[in-house]
Amino acid sequence: MNVFTHVEAKIAAVLADLKVEGLIPRDVSLPHIEVETPRDTSHGDFASNVAMTLAKPAGMKPRDLADALKAKLDGDPEIASVAVAGPGFLNITVTPAVFQKLITAIVVDGEVYGRGAARADRVNVEYVSANPTGPMHVGHCRGAVLGDALANLLAFSGYPVTREYYINDAGGQVDVLARSVHLRYREALGEAIGDIPEGLYPGDYLKPLGEALAQKYGDRFIGQPEGAWLAVMREEAIAAMIVLIKDDLAALNIRHDVFVSEASLSRGGVDQVQAAIAALRAKGLIYEGRLAKPLGHDDEEWEDREQTLFKSSEFGDDMDRALQKSDGTYTYFAGDIAYHFDKISRGFPHLINVFGADHIGYIPRMLAAVAALAGGALERDQKGKLKSWRTRGGTTDLEIKVVQLVKLYKGGEPFKMSKRAGTFVTLRDVVDEVGRDPVRFMMLYRKELEPLDFDFAKVTEQSKDNPVFYVQYAHARAASVLRNVAEQMPALEISKAALVRADLSRLDDPAEFDLVRKLAHYPRLIATAAEAREPHRLAFYLYDLASAFHGLWTRGNDLPHLRFIQAQDGALTVARCALVSATRTVISSGLGVLGVEAPETMR
Repeated sequence: MNVFTHVEAKIAAVLADLKVEGLIPRDVSLPHIEVETPRDTSHGDFASNVAMTLAKPAGMKPRDLADALKAKLDGDPEIASVAVAGPGFLNITVTPAVFQKLITAIVVDGEVYGRGAARADRVNVEYVSANPTGPMHVGHCRGAVLGDALANLLAFSGYPVTREYYINDAGGQVDVLARSVHLRYREALGEAIGDIPEGLYPGDYLKPLGEALAQKYGDRFIGQPEGAWLAVMREEAIAAMIVLIKDDLAALNIRHDVFVSEASLSRGGVDQVQAAIAALRAKGLIYEGRLAKPLGHDDEEWEDREQTLFKSSEFGDDMDRALQKSDGTYTYFAGDIAYHFDKISRGFPHLINVFGADHIGYIPRMLAAVAALAGGALERDQKGKLKSWRTRGGTTDLEIKVVQLVKLYKGGEPFKMSKRAGTFVTLRDVVDEVGRDPVRFMMLYRKELEPLDFDFAKVTEQSKDNPVFYVQYAHARAASVLRNVAEQMPALEISKAALVRADLSRLDDPAEFDLVRKLAHYPRLIATAAEAREPHRLAFYLYDLASAFHGLWTRGNDLPHLRFIQAQDGALTVARCALVSATRTVISSGLGVLGVEAPETMR
């Protein structure tokens, strides 16, 4: 049950009646109706501006139309009162029975409550996509959690979602990795390698791989020229790093559906890079030309030459972009174009990429490429500037989410951890230090464009100031109420069937209804957060819901007649158990979408 859509349906029915009665012209199209919660709760449970939206097409004054709506709604048995405010706002108060029905509906639906209807338009969410040169570092952590929670949120709201990882295994960095592994391979066979040469990866995480390759190949690649071993070492290293990356991500409960290799796009039967360039060429968007030297570029390194260019400037980029290097190999950007061409070819109408803050400058060219390939356009403001990081229209749209940096602290002081990777703090170090749940929840408890200070002391303390503890404790506390009822009143039935039959008219305290109103927001919150691509809204909502539940618990401590367990009143206890069960269900559901555990007990 979605209380918001329930009330919206009532307004729609009244408008249809007014058309039949001739007050509203029959040829007028009715607007989309949406009700919201008034900022001032004393104004009612719901508010709508539908009279102001429809007044002009209907040829009426907004206030007159609002009065006509009020007259009809006043006769609805589930409507307690309707007030017309200002120029024509409708403020609606429903009867307690509506919220009582909601509690029952949540108990019946369980964790299906709030789930959106199935949709046909598939979404591809690509996130992390780090170079396969080592373990995940803390800089990858926020994007990984955002992408995974966003995928969960979209799936829960009804979208078929594919979680995807793009393996950047075609650039020079994987050759550097292969040389680094070869060095560790030689070390494993007894060679003293000394200090790691500058430019190679120094992390100890490569030592086990070197030892494994020494056992597998013996001394076959000792004393051999690079050409004899580079390809083998590259293949072995990439495979090993993908296993390491998957293991690191699994520690955060992140698992992708699809891994796409960059190298695979330009080998085999079909060269996707050539195919993508051909598709752009057919649209007149590829030409041979010269680019101006970028500002600040070293003159000695600049190569002024004719090359294959993409007209990305026609789609909002600040310049056209090269697709091939001087040696004839493709640029990194050409590979990305081919990868997105591949995703478009797989029939995804919606693409979402999660980028780190260091890739902001790359966004316009990537949007330009997808807009060109899919026949869409970039959103612009009145001055022609990019309005958002997304494309619109065409067969496929692309939206890019950007996460800001994470700074590590402990007790307010900058915190440095062991650096198994040699040059950076690993994601696994952070998870091992505080656990998966605090990492996931706190990475989502800020808007992704805001810098995040992650304090190891704060995320493990047991207080209201620690959001993840506060929300998980609310779930554990709800579970404890139900356990305590079973222990203290063993003859009282509190099964699901019993809670569905509960006399919910016994719930009459304002704090109880405040909690139910919070529960009523969950389906709307899921829908709006999914539409906005903002899972942090769910984290904020869960904290507010937990606060309302803890507040009700505290009132019971101060006022014994408001306690959940009333040993002398079984009917009231069952009614309150229904409310507690509904709260527990929503918290569990929301935490599940965020990928965070909903514990039954906490110490």
